[in-house]
Amino acid sequence: MQSGVLAVPEIKKLLQEHQLLQSLVIAPKAEMFTKITYDSRKARAQTLFICKGNFRPEYLASAKKAGATGYVAEQYYPEGDGMTAIIVSDIQKAMALLGAAFYNYPQNELFIIAYTGTKGKTTSAYFTRGILEQATGDRTALFSTIDRILGPNPDQRFKSDLTTPESLDLFHDMRQAINNGMDHLVMEVSSQAYKKSRVYGLKYDIGLFLNISPDHIGKNEHPTFEDYLFCKEQLLLNSKTCVINAETAYLLDVYQTAKASVGSENIYLYARKDAQLSFDVPVDFEIANDFEDLKQSEFKLSAKTKKAQALAIDGTYEIALAGDYNEGNAASAIIASALAGARKVVAKEALPLVKVPGRMEMLSSKAHGTVYIDYAHNYASLSALLKFLRQQTHAGKIRVVVGSTGDKGVSRREGFGKALSEEADVAYLTTDDPGFEDPMQIAQEIDAHIDHERVEVVFELDRKKATRLAIEASTATDVVVLAGRGEDKYLKVKGEKILYPTDVELAQEILEELE
Repeated sequence: MQSGVLAVPEIKKLLQEHQLLQSLVIAPKAEMFTKITYDSRKARAQTLFICKGNFRPEYLASAKKAGATGYVAEQYYPEGDGMTAIIVSDIQKAMALLGAAFYNYPQNELFIIAYTGTKGKTTSAYFTRGILEQATGDRTALFSTIDRILGPNPDQRFKSDLTTPESLDLFHDMRQAINNGMDHLVMEVSSQAYKKSRVYGLKYDIGLFLNISPDHIGKNEHPTFEDYLFCKEQLLLNSKTCVINAETAYLLDVYQTAKASVGSENIYLYARKDAQLSFDVPVDFEIANDFEDLKQSEFKLSAKTKKAQALAIDGTYEIALAGDYNEGNAASAIIASALAGARKVVAKEALPLVKVPGRMEMLSSKAHGTVYIDYAHNYASLSALLKFLRQQTHAGKIRVVVGSTGDKGVSRREGFGKALSEEADVAYLTTDDPGFEDPMQIAQEIDAHIDHERVEVVFELDRKKATRLAIEASTATDVVVLAGRGEDKYLKVKGEKILYPTDVELAQEILEELE
């Protein structure tokens, strides 16, 4: 099949093979498509239009007017009269299959390393890409929560809208990365990517499972934790080799899923030295902390099995991030990169140079303590961050500015309350991508889970004002944590993306004014 072209016979065959095709009505002179899209504003002549998601019939009418000659949907629409109508049982799966076919299966030309986990995906992906960037001569693409990097040039780097793009965008970007000279790809795969079939049919050379804890549970996401775990585990079922953090909860379930798919010989387990595992299984790699401060960490990686020793990556490594959870992220990257062919010397050289935007960024001041900016956006990540800062800084008070997203991740609100109760002294509850929800209601839901005998709570929905209050109130020995947003440049409010200063920019501006 020619790249950038889809013919009706190929479409019919592909959808029938996956038992998705319900019916097909072919319009005269509409058997070939040179463009595919789900955005009616991008339709033109010979476009195949996908009626997916928040679809309205008027979108189809608009696409038809712009020149679209075919559509794919789960039902017939009068607005599509005169067009080739391809009716399917599952529009999301059909879109993934057709997207891969239209861009001529770019996944077959890439070595793909995929990460899933409740926390750590982005940091691990950046570490892995940092190593492979050197190992491959700058031919490694990255699809992450923060950035989509499709090539070596600045104009080939974009801010991400989703952790894992819609399938059409995903395969488009894969093809573009290949056209830009990339032959490796490191990507994050969210549970929603499987829930919504964004990666349907996609296989990975290496799949990494970092951890799982309650998150993304709610009416617009996963109905239950069991569904969340099931979707996370799909990555293991679609990988040739699996790497698993043996300290994850539900290790038995996760390990057995991987074993059923690839066999124990193609599974690599890692854990901290002397870690208590929930399931008795031999660990291939152990991590031992040698040194850490607030800016860097040094750890030793030791191979414990023959297959681990064969990778020849034993040794001491440094990273420019602190915290044992980041050592685990780095270990996963070292193992994955070695399986992709990177040598130990390259990993040793590359890791200390990796910077992860919005992760543990630090700003110091003379009179107002130290400000830490981190993307921590659920219980697991915020709890780990605050505990680390408490241990390392011996802070006078820990002041945390935090909000929670609307329309999704409802379970995070209880988690934030719990994490704040464990380690914070003062919590400034504010706004963070409220969507169509009331930010005060979100803040009150967080507050309902805070122990008020231990934590002082301040409500200030204006994030700029909340940040200023926290920094102005802090003394030289205090720590201020700006959690949840990192380098995010937008607030999402009622369907709109509003340009907004990043937490780093806010803190820098306030500190400059005060000092």
